[in-house]
Amino acid sequence: MLSNRDDMNQKKGGAPKKKSFKPSKSTTKPSLNAKKSAPKLVDKKFKPKSDTKRDATISLKRKPDAKEKYQVLSKEAPKTVSQPRKKFAVGGAPLPKFGDDIRLNKYISNAGVCSRREADVLIQTGVVSVNGKVVTELGYKIKPTDKVTYDGETIKHNKKQYVLVNKPEDFDAKPADNVTKKSKSVYQIIKKACPEYLYPVGKLNINECGLILYTNDTDLERKLTHPGFKVSQLFHIVLNKDMEMEHLLKMKNGMFVEDKMFSVADISHVAKAPKNEIGVKVYSNKTSLVKTMLKKLGYEIVKFDRVEFAGLDKWDLARGNFRHLTKKEVISLQMAK
Repeated sequence: MLSNRDDMNQKKGGAPKKKSFKPSKSTTKPSLNAKKSAPKLVDKKFKPKSDTKRDATISLKRKPDAKEKYQVLSKEAPKTVSQPRKKFAVGGAPLPKFGDDIRLNKYISNAGVCSRREADVLIQTGVVSVNGKVVTELGYKIKPTDKVTYDGETIKHNKKQYVLVNKPEDFDAKPADNVTKKSKSVYQIIKKACPEYLYPVGKLNINECGLILYTNDTDLERKLTHPGFKVSQLFHIVLNKDMEMEHLLKMKNGMFVEDKMFSVADISHVAKAPKNEIGVKVYSNKTSLVKTMLKKLGYEIVKFDRVEFAGLDKWDLARGNFRHLTKKEVISLQMAK
């Protein structure tokens, strides 16, 4: 169907005129050598805008792969794909480098002279010398081969010892100074273990049995007994009567003990044993809370045996014997989080 203008042209006897394209006039004349280029159909004033909101929603719905996640966490991407891997110990921390320098105050404290703070006072007063030179600088580091003297006497650094004992019942685990002559002591068992004097890590009552670690490594002892450190412990407990399933679930879900909620990591009846024998696992130093929970539920403890402590077990250690920790076990304890 034709338009009105086309009808008028037909009435006059002429054919409909075609629309002709006229380029826009420009003030500058094109040069003769200039090459002809096709006209651009896109308007210069129009600039496409990126839909940032839509892109953000898409990126949130899709999980980034490992490479994208790495680029988000780090500003620079790795230069090479294959990089040397670090060796990791239990807990994901890198293995320590042996033979590194040590702070002077820590060296004095580990030797049993005094605490670190007291060692700082001794260093500042000028009574400590390293290789014949007086050192008053705090934070001064020494090598294991350096000779340290305090008040004219050489400080002999004791070798760190780690002795694991399977304590029998009726043996006192306290330091020898706190044990009476009449009672039996664990120090009677470990007296031939090493010449260094060792201290117990944690405690077991005299009527309890199981694993207990003795060491002269003060740093490790403070770490394992610190309230914030969740040390793993597994106990084999014998009760005066069968443990009900309802009470197992209560201890697992949590109970109010000493004005706070406390729950065990795992609890169950011992396999192929009477129902009054249970296994309890906790990640805490406060073993007394387990005893309080059982007492609150109406049970009495007949036998309390610690079969695992901080990843160490007693399967190859008979009752009343001891063994030295391996280098791998010591590193695992030091690097555990």
